[in-house]
Amino acid sequence: MNTGKTLFAQLMDFLPWSTFDRIVGRYDGNRAVRKLSCAAQYQIMAFAQLTYRESLRDIEACLSAQTAKLYHMGLREPVRRSTLADANESRDWRIYAEFAQRLIAQARRLYATEDLGLDLTNSVYALDSTTIDLCMSVFPWAHFRSAKSAVKMHTLLDLRGNIPSFIHISDGKLHDVHALDMLIPEPGAIYVMDRGYIDFARLHTLHQAGAFFVTGDFVAGTRHGCRRMGGYPCRSFTPWSCFALPFKYHAEHRHHIPKPRYRVTNWAEYDASLKRRGSLTVWFTDEAVQAWRAEPRTTPGGQPHYSALAITTALTMRVVFRLGPADRGADRLRHPSARA
Repeated sequence: MNTGKTLFAQLMDFLPWSTFDRIVGRYDGNRAVRKLSCAAQYQIMAFAQLTYRESLRDIEACLSAQTAKLYHMGLREPVRRSTLADANESRDWRIYAEFAQRLIAQARRLYATEDLGLDLTNSVYALDSTTIDLCMSVFPWAHFRSAKSAVKMHTLLDLRGNIPSFIHISDGKLHDVHALDMLIPEPGAIYVMDRGYIDFARLHTLHQAGAFFVTGDFVAGTRHGCRRMGGYPCRSFTPWSCFALPFKYHAEHRHHIPKPRYRVTNWAEYDASLKRRGSLTVWFTDEAVQAWRAEPRTTPGGQPHYSALAITTALTMRVVFRLGPADRGADRLRHPSARA
């Protein structure tokens, strides 16, 4: 008869429990805890995940069926669902989120040299989301539709080892493209996503961070294929080439609609209307004209060109006429007597 550790206890031995204890101490997770510690709660929830338990009652019934083996699993006493429910509600979620990030970093180091079948040394990530339907009477806070509740899980998957490096759970109404705002781009990494994430401003943020992205309809489905149109070397740190891909495989057989052209024939009237719309006359008093230049400074340092009155007037006009920072005309503090 085997009296050693169970398989579940052997799996738990691979976890860095010293790191877990430091995280619990940082967030004071075991404060005023009498029975179920944070480590025991984590072990129970890990057991429920590995054995596909569906509810707290299911977890309690499964663990109570083998009470003699709880000590060998690492649990000191039977678990009640009320105690587990209170722990899940009151414990700080940041403890388990930070511990999960440590485990993810440890697992990624193990799969860092895994071959993807491609001539790539960059990190490759797949970004996607899935909607989990919920019962509205039980989960009224998960807003989705008028007759159904749901949550959406946004996941960034590292293709080397299929390890999730980022997970965010939101309500079902949050669009997929907002997940790009939560990511911290990794320079040199390649992000693969479907057309639900096409937003030029957010994709430009990835470009500015030095990352690459692959998106379009050809990623999500197989209705539209792709073929290589040509290649040319890229000026980057990776020895690979960029290929020009068509939007659709049968693009040459589609009916091409000519681009619309807008012809303007009354250029003189059009220019005159623009001048009338942009005409503005501002009158300054003689006192303001005389006080426009700053008085010479007698102390050491640079000499100011314009007075406080001139600067205040220019900034006031900028606010009144809603001139942005790109409007260089608002930044020129010229003398009122000079013609623009």
